[in-house]
Amino acid sequence: MTPSIDYYFVPQSPWSYLGHARLQEIALAAGASIRVLPVDLGGKVFPVSGGLPLSKRAPQRQAYRLVELRRFSEWLNTPIRLEPKYFPVDGGDASRLIIAADLHDGPGAAMALAGTLMRAVWVDDLHIGDEAVLAAALAECGLPARRLEDAHSQTVHLRYEADTQAAIDAGVFGAPSYVVEGEIFWGQDRLDFLERRLQQAPTGRP
Repeated sequence: MTPSIDYYFVPQSPWSYLGHARLQEIALAAGASIRVLPVDLGGKVFPVSGGLPLSKRAPQRQAYRLVELRRFSEWLNTPIRLEPKYFPVDGGDASRLIIAADLHDGPGAAMALAGTLMRAVWVDDLHIGDEAVLAAALAECGLPARRLEDAHSQTVHLRYEADTQAAIDAGVFGAPSYVVEGEIFWGQDRLDFLERRLQQAPTGRP
């Protein structure tokens, strides 16, 4: 049976950005599929899981976050702007655009678009709430401009809500989270454990 990874993330997360390409490499090597599931982390997941937006975290935690981002950026040889101009930013429009791509163009296109939007925030210093930036990301990925309109459809809105609820039901509390047969791996620094899990035989759980 082909293993499947439920990939819960937000496109404005630096940790999602740092793990995105490696997740794809791990999945490809394991022959695993990825379910692309951007969620409403700050608006719906945090309130029921005890999470706090960055601005409400203790100064010590905020400072250490920057230290860790720098460390991982250097370790992974992945460029990052530690304090981008347009962050914090609402990732809702970008998330719904990724869902529209997933529905119409498939998970491969959605993963490519998600990666492009993450780089827009963390490398290119762009505002992913700006429709022009979203349009440019679609063009870069070779996706039709009409996906912007598709992203506003009821189908996409319902899918966004359903995936967010699925994350809550699965016990997800932060992004990125990778879930395999109900087992959660939280954070890009847990990708080694995810890789090992994919090498194991399926447990048979639904």
